[in-house]
Amino acid sequence: MKKYIAEMLGTMVLVLMGCGSAVFAASGMAGTVASGVGTLGVAFAFGLSVVAMAYAIGGISGCHINPAITLGVFLSGRMSGKDAAGYMVFQVIGAIIGSAILFALVSTGGHGGATATGANSFADGATLQAFIAEAVFTFIFVLVVLGSTDEKKGAGNLAGLAIGLTLVLVHIVCIPITGTSVNPARSIGPALFQGGTALAQLWLFIVAPLVGAACSAAVWKLIGSEKK
Repeated sequence: MKKYIAEMLGTMVLVLMGCGSAVFAASGMAGTVASGVGTLGVAFAFGLSVVAMAYAIGGISGCHINPAITLGVFLSGRMSGKDAAGYMVFQVIGAIIGSAILFALVSTGGHGGATATGANSFADGATLQAFIAEAVFTFIFVLVVLGSTDEKKGAGNLAGLAIGLTLVLVHIVCIPITGTSVNPARSIGPALFQGGTALAQLWLFIVAPLVGAACSAAVWKLIGSEKK
């Protein structure tokens, strides 16, 4: 149970800090990245959240804090189906708690006129573009996770830093397209509170990252295997 609680807390922090940066620090209007710290600031907020949690709870749960990563780890044979399901459930719970805190902050204050909760969305007619972006960038992100945390080929204590910086890189490119999810839990929490378009488009931010993660697991088993 400790590792499930750790995943819940880690995902809560990721959503609160990452989405919070988009809602408050980065924006002057309704949660859009228009002023303040900008795209780079939001990208680093997500990445640094992962780095912080990697060194805080990594020794307890491995710090997945992302159902896509958990799926990739499961398909790579590094964890059981029971643990994978438990991780995903508690990650979503953590995302909802983080979003609830963010919603409370938005609802009880008047900072910058913010009304959003950092939910993901894409432009009308850009469904294919959004799907490709979320699948490909999740593929890259999860591949880095699998490689850097590999027992024999991994980066050891530097894995958390490598993963966090990769998430920064992914956000820099993907924020203009979808706001960047590459994490179903990160999208589910904010969408439940924001509703509307965010809720209607939520399916893509669940399916595309999981597809990307599955592809990462397949590729890593191919290139990372000891078998010739």
